[in-house]
Amino acid sequence: MNIEIISGSPRKDSVTHRLALFLKKYITENSPHQADIIDVRDWNLPLLQQVFTSVEKTPDAFKPLAKRMLGADAFILVTPEYNGSYSPALQNLLDHFPKQAHKAFGIVTASVGAMGGMRASQQLLLLVPALFGIASPYMLVTPMVDKKFDTDGNLLDPGFQKSVDTFVSEFLWLAETIRPELETVYN
Repeated sequence: MNIEIISGSPRKDSVTHRLALFLKKYITENSPHQADIIDVRDWNLPLLQQVFTSVEKTPDAFKPLAKRMLGADAFILVTPEYNGSYSPALQNLLDHFPKQAHKAFGIVTASVGAMGGMRASQQLLLLVPALFGIASPYMLVTPMVDKKFDTDGNLLDPGFQKSVDTFVSEFLWLAETIRPELETVYN
């Protein structure tokens, strides 16, 4: 299965991106699935003027992004909390593509504060069905993210490992159940 992890923070020194790095490595090393990161900072997407419905109908500068978005079997959305919601950069990226019908979505939020982006997670629970996706009910809400992961995405707080294990296990179960032709056994 091809899983795209969308790192939704546009900030240069994003602490949220640490989670995306960790999840990519974790899924790659602990499952047979392929995981990669789409970082919103790598794409200078304008405000929405056109939905990219196919790679061929996408402007040349965004064709590599369209190929990845349209070819994904499942997504993990990783975002900080901005004013009680997910990042506008994440919304803008998702708006450029058609509905992601019958695809699993994992929801991951992060904050340097004690609530871990909890309000953003609730907003993402409204967004995913609007994309015709299916949200995994187990979310990874990450308080004090700067103390849990270093800049390279290594876990600093071993007490958080169980939360990660449960999130990934539940997300992969959902993705494999929705797409049985891609089913494999999670390690």
